[in-house]
Amino acid sequence: MTNEEYIKAIDIRCSRRSYKSKGLSDDVKNVIKEMVEAVNQLSDAEFIFVDDASKVSKLFTGKYSMIVVTGPDSQKAREDAGYYGESIVLQCAYHGLGTCWVGSTYNENKVYELVDIPRNMRLYCIITVGNPKPHFTTVERTLYNTTHKKNKSYQDMFEACDEKLPEAYAYALSLVEKAPSDVNRRPVKFRYENGEFSARVDEPYSDKSIDFGIAKLHFILGTRAKGVYGRWSYSNVFEEQENPKIIKFEKKNNSLED
Repeated sequence: MTNEEYIKAIDIRCSRRSYKSKGLSDDVKNVIKEMVEAVNQLSDAEFIFVDDASKVSKLFTGKYSMIVVTGPDSQKAREDAGYYGESIVLQCAYHGLGTCWVGSTYNENKVYELVDIPRNMRLYCIITVGNPKPHFTTVERTLYNTTHKKNKSYQDMFEACDEKLPEAYAYALSLVEKAPSDVNRRPVKFRYENGEFSARVDEPYSDKSIDFGIAKLHFILGTRAKGVYGRWSYSNVFEEQENPKIIKFEKKNNSLED
């Protein structure tokens, strides 16, 4: 996918909990498995694809698969989980699949029955993937309205800003506003001081760092769209650079469509 396609996917993506009775085709499953293998080579987190996850949550209907998101007890692994997991979510959304980040409303015991997770790894969350029903159900609308009563703007996420933001940063933050986070809390806190852009979350050894990783990806996609390339340093400062590596997943089948 191109950067432009990723940004289109940001506008398309929404959490879906109602799926069709027909699960994903074998071809689509194979493409998702290849993407999982690709991010596992890049990430400190560990992603595991499960064909049938239809019994892991009572809030989901129909037949769907899932990506189990695990990793060590570290801040970086959690951020990688969000960053690379969202890259898969956006690719799925662009090709018409339904997805949902699920942090708590699922049965962990059911997941452990389906997946052998080593004791030194934490179960962070799951991502459901399936063929969505054409219309939102009452439950989906209710959950959306409950978690989106008041959307937090990026201006509300700033701790400090001593001058006007560059246009590329302002646009990138408008995409961060569309990033999914647990109960839409948007926990990332930004600073722009002396020309340096940085971000952080409270409680970095929690699922807030997964939200942070998702926000980081949205931010980078936004800056690239405006011709500004960069990367996030280990100190969570955004550093501009030339000719950076970009997210690219090699797939035998270039389409996720049935």
